[in-house]
Amino acid sequence: MRPRGIREKRWVVREGDGVTIADILRRAGEPESAVEEGRVFLGRARVKSGAERVKLGDEVKIGSAAPGDAALVIWQQDGLIACAKPAGIPTVPDHRGASHSLVALAAQSIGKSAADLFVTSRLDREVSGVVVFATHKEAEGRLRSAREQGRYARRYVAIVSGESRSSDRPCVWDEPIGDGTDPLHRAVAGPAAKPALTHWALVARAGTFAMVAVEPQTGRTHQIRVHASHAGMPLLGDRDYGGPSRITLPNGRTLALTRIALHAARVTVPSSRGESLVASAPAPPELARVWSDLGGAAEAWDRAVSCEVGP
Repeated sequence: MRPRGIREKRWVVREGDGVTIADILRRAGEPESAVEEGRVFLGRARVKSGAERVKLGDEVKIGSAAPGDAALVIWQQDGLIACAKPAGIPTVPDHRGASHSLVALAAQSIGKSAADLFVTSRLDREVSGVVVFATHKEAEGRLRSAREQGRYARRYVAIVSGESRSSDRPCVWDEPIGDGTDPLHRAVAGPAAKPALTHWALVARAGTFAMVAVEPQTGRTHQIRVHASHAGMPLLGDRDYGGPSRITLPNGRTLALTRIALHAARVTVPSSRGESLVASAPAPPELARVWSDLGGAAEAWDRAVSCEVGP
């Protein structure tokens, strides 16, 4: 039985919606992790796998995540609050409203309003990982200065397609990024391009796919996604920049990506006394499963977080 107080989203399968629960979740703007959370029902039966098949006319019910679950507070200290954002929700309010945004959920979890928090970093809706908010102006100014001084360090883990080149040394993407063909996208050397610098390192391969560790040195919109795509290594699930959303595995099974394969695994910022505050978010189950299904080794995740990236 579904928990009381959890609202439902209902979706009737139509032509073009897809053939699996994972397809429907993507169409409905929900993360595949909703299955593991027990929030997805096909008719009256609880769904156990995103690969479960659907047919035209089926009704899929998706319960909303409880606010306390959606905004997992990693720690709160020194005027800052670090949260682990799941894929599928925006960092800040968007056209769908404000109450479901991470900043609103984070504020609610500590008994504040969204207006009380200052946004110091953002992750795209379908990207997961660490996001740090400031709870007062001094802390927000401290992190703004940290960005300018290169002391706001972010370590991402990505799964990419294409032939990433092997190197014993960390690699660099330094193409400027500007406007894309529409207001929602960006492009290398597009109009109003600004300098952009991304350090990355190859961690492990799985056939024609690879896991890479990434550290952006600048904060351009969609920076990692744009740089990786331009290098011929688009992120899995990133349809906007050429990444595959469906992969046929060697055993013939189809792997459907319901999110972008990019995770902010660690953020390091300075405290008011100059010490380092570190917030970490483990690999989300849905990405760990994708990497495993591709044939990747589980220990690659730990290497991606701890390996050297950048000069």
